[in-house]
Amino acid sequence: MSKKNRERKAAGKAGTSAGTATTKRLYTILGVVGVLVVGFVGYSIVSGGGQGATQPIEVAGMDDPGQLVALAQGMEMGDEDATVTIVEFGDYQCPGCAYFATTVEPQIEAELVETGKARFIFYDFPLVGSGHPHSFLAARGVHCAMDQDRGWEYHKALYSNQTRWSLLGDPTNQFVSYASELGLDQGMFNSCLRSDQHADVVSANLRLGQELGVNGTPTILVGEGGGAPAKRIGMASDPWIEISAEVERILAAQGSTAATSDGAAVEEEGSGG
Repeated sequence: MSKKNRERKAAGKAGTSAGTATTKRLYTILGVVGVLVVGFVGYSIVSGGGQGATQPIEVAGMDDPGQLVALAQGMEMGDEDATVTIVEFGDYQCPGCAYFATTVEPQIEAELVETGKARFIFYDFPLVGSGHPHSFLAARGVHCAMDQDRGWEYHKALYSNQTRWSLLGDPTNQFVSYASELGLDQGMFNSCLRSDQHADVVSANLRLGQELGVNGTPTILVGEGGGAPAKRIGMASDPWIEISAEVERILAAQGSTAATSDGAAVEEEGSGG
């Protein structure tokens, strides 16, 4: 499986029907964040209308929860079968998100994802109307980089350089420059960024977060799936401490449950003869 597919895959494996894949993604997301809010929130969207979409666009099907989950595509790292899932709804122009991406995310990757304890999913949540006018374009830039298997690298480049591009009147050329520095096909990336490509996915990710009750960034949730409610991680203190503690708590609880089940099975087998 290519890196691009790992970053951008629907939850279903090869050969799984589209309906089953959508259902699996729905349960994965709901297992982390709880349940979709009953009754959709008001959502003001505008059409991108042509070149370089910089705001959410109208996407058919977003009023249906199942279709919304199918439309939304988070960027993932780690084993899709990991016991714990960590979800972030983030904005590329948000200073708190930059702090999280440059200080906490590397710890998540090294100590939780690479060890197989958890997987990490990032969903775009661009707060265009809250003083972050370039956040939607930046999110689209990441998806353009994902087309060339470099989504996570571009994600890190945007956050590492946030103070450089965030105050520009138009950061498009700077975004193209970052793509070039990462070795992406500059022409392909430039063409993607200056179009409406991926505006549908970014818009769906934003809508998904709103329906799940996300109202600010970064929003971090840690859960075990299977319908269990997730824990929302506070950002007031050190989020890494709370994230790692919650992951270890879930894993310990899972281990205890497995040990109890195994013990009961052995006892039953022993009493059968």
